Amino acid sequence: MKDVAAHAGVGLKTVSRVVNGEPGVTPDTERRVQEAIDALAFRRNDSARVLRKGRTATVGLVLEDLADPFYGPLNRAVEEVARAHGALLINGSSAEDPDRERELALALCARRVDGLIVIPAGDDHRYLEPEIRAGVATVFVDRPAGRIDADVVLSDSFGGARDGVAHLIAGGHRRIGFIGDLPRIHTATERLRGYEAAMAAAGLPVSESWVSLGSTTPDRVTVAAHRMLTAREPVTALFAGNNRVTVTLVRILAGGVDPVALVGFDDFELADLLRPGVTVVAQDAAALGRVATDRLFRRLSGAALPPARIELPTRLIPRGSGEIPPRP
Repeated sequence: MKDVAAHAGVGLKTVSRVVNGEPGVTPDTERRVQEAIDALAFRRNDSARVLRKGRTATVGLVLEDLADPFYGPLNRAVEEVARAHGALLINGSSAEDPDRERELALALCARRVDGLIVIPAGDDHRYLEPEIRAGVATVFVDRPAGRIDADVVLSDSFGGARDGVAHLIAGGHRRIGFIGDLPRIHTATERLRGYEAAMAAAGLPVSESWVSLGSTTPDRVTVAAHRMLTAREPVTALFAGNNRVTVTLVRILAGGVDPVALVGFDDFELADLLRPGVTVVAQDAAALGRVATDRLFRRLSGAALPPARIELPTRLIPRGSGEIPPRP
């Protein structure tokens, strides 16, 4: 900064004001300082700035899997809101592993991020209590925190699944299969609850053989679907608990002889271009990220807010696959 000040013929305080975007500098002086900065390739020392101000202007995001299409819009929304607040986003994937989630979250805290947005893989987040007490604002997304009170922003998994299954029932289906994610995952159990509520509201029984929770790998989903579709009384419709399950079921059903209705939770790319188009219960991933990050920055601004549970609505999008009638 001394070199820049000497090159521009100004004082150190003037350089500081220009670098930090503070008022009190004439346009001509600002131009001279910027020219000196460019000529000398000056870069602000953010590490020193952190020590002085106690803020890093960084936010950490712990996702389940960056490769999952659902998290792309969510990640982008978090980044855009953070950028609007002059903050940098650092993210990583937990791979649905609670130990890796903890490792990532604490590594971000060790790097003194100002705030954390976490999509939980585990069910015990007491390890974050010291960080939250130390001032790291924390918001959970898609699933609530385990064993601590904290802000969470969710989609209405229960209501969305209930509406999707009710749509199949309204189309005449009585034997409806449900294939979902691991039972320890909040969204999986909420969507199963919605499925059961829709069936109960219609006075329909649910056979144990019609429900399968577990890994969303294609092999596991294929085995579950094959069992339901080849039983003595096969299901005539399937409800998929997330987009990975839906994509596998689309591949399976494309090779079948008899048409089977399908509704999936989560929209996915090209779902509207398939024949038939895939009927989905869509959640707004970008809105989840945006609302969560807005909440985070309200906390960082000093707002005294009690922990809140914010639930966003879902939307049923009929495209054809969920409107296939049951075979006689």
